[in-house]
Amino acid sequence: MENAVRLLSTLALKGAVVRLSGDYQAATGTRIDADFAPTIGLLKRLRGGETADLVILTQEGLQQLVAEAAVVAATKVDLARSYVGIAVKAGRPHPDIATTAGLRATLLATRSVAYSQIGASGIFFASLIERLGIASEVNARAVITPSGFTAERLITGEADLAVQQISELMQVEGIDVVGPIPLELQTAAIFSAGRMAASKRAEQADRLLQYLASPELIPVLRDTGLEP
Repeated sequence: MENAVRLLSTLALKGAVVRLSGDYQAATGTRIDADFAPTIGLLKRLRGGETADLVILTQEGLQQLVAEAAVVAATKVDLARSYVGIAVKAGRPHPDIATTAGLRATLLATRSVAYSQIGASGIFFASLIERLGIASEVNARAVITPSGFTAERLITGEADLAVQQISELMQVEGIDVVGPIPLELQTAAIFSAGRMAASKRAEQADRLLQYLASPELIPVLRDTGLEP
């Protein structure tokens, strides 16, 4: 049997996992067989019968699996936090998003905003524009993506602004991250990991989990837009 750990992870951790996977395999002989999607999509797949050894989800999503006894509670660990940010195509002027008033005016003035349909950032942004009283205006010109990286819509020219977790925006080449949405408007998303109860590679999964939560990963997290 191939020495591999099957990992299902939220898109927010893709940059970090991809960056570390080669070194991890060289050091341990274990390959990380990873697949990435929004937490809601991963929960649906797991509940539909898909198997994995390890999962990285939003803290809330992982807790659901712990409550269902699908994830071993004792293995649950918080890995990183992330904020929702805004990006533009590389070289374009950076709009004012530093204050609530500036963000509101920017969203009303822009041609089109790309945000996700089912990801944590998309759910947050849909709620935010409702709170700001501009949902109908923004959504009339929005590009709502079912999955994947919203910043890709900047490259294709479909949108002028992209909204997503900063770590997810940073996965797309040819864009500039303007910065986070004002922190007073949002709460950091916490991403947590745990071993699936049905895993047949518990030892390998626990070793990878320990590595992901180790201090040596802190620079990788920060380089990919996350905080430990």
